[in-house]
Amino acid sequence: MKITCLLGSPRKNSNSAAIAARFTDTAANLGAQVETVILNQLAYRGCQACMACKTKSEKCVLEDDLAGVLESLKQADIIVMALPVYCSDVPGQVKCFIDRTYSYMKPNYLSDPNPSRVPLGKKLIFILTQGAPVEEMFADIPQRYLGFLKRSMGFGETYLIRGVGVGGGGAVGVPDQYLKKAEELARSIVK
Repeated sequence: MKITCLLGSPRKNSNSAAIAARFTDTAANLGAQVETVILNQLAYRGCQACMACKTKSEKCVLEDDLAGVLESLKQADIIVMALPVYCSDVPGQVKCFIDRTYSYMKPNYLSDPNPSRVPLGKKLIFILTQGAPVEEMFADIPQRYLGFLKRSMGFGETYLIRGVGVGGGGAVGVPDQYLKKAEELARSIVK
């Protein structure tokens, strides 16, 4: 089983990265092959709306550090996306990545019942941390992005770990309940 973990925080030792690490470490101990990508360490641009992925290519034509990541994600069985809430939304690094997954969608994605070029059946673990302690705040973020990612990447199953009131302090500030949830999730889906 192959797992690719995308870390979307610009902080290397972030809260969202700590939760993701608990998931991936547990999965690796269960025999999974894990690759971790720190988006902030890559040089890439967002989607240029050139439409080449719909007219003359089956992949994004931009040649930058994200090109290889987009190709490798097609081979993963499980994709972990871990990110914080920044300015009431996902960080810019993550938004640029998400926009580039538009290239995964077939030219007729609006009418095709299987709109993605990515092999079906992948699992997505979406880890979102927010400093705000109010559950209702930012609840729209997972709904908005999970729907798009399900269409663009053809996910069969999606799981959400949402750390509310988890901010500042880096990895030492993560309440144990979120780390345990990540570990339990890894044990339940990694085979």
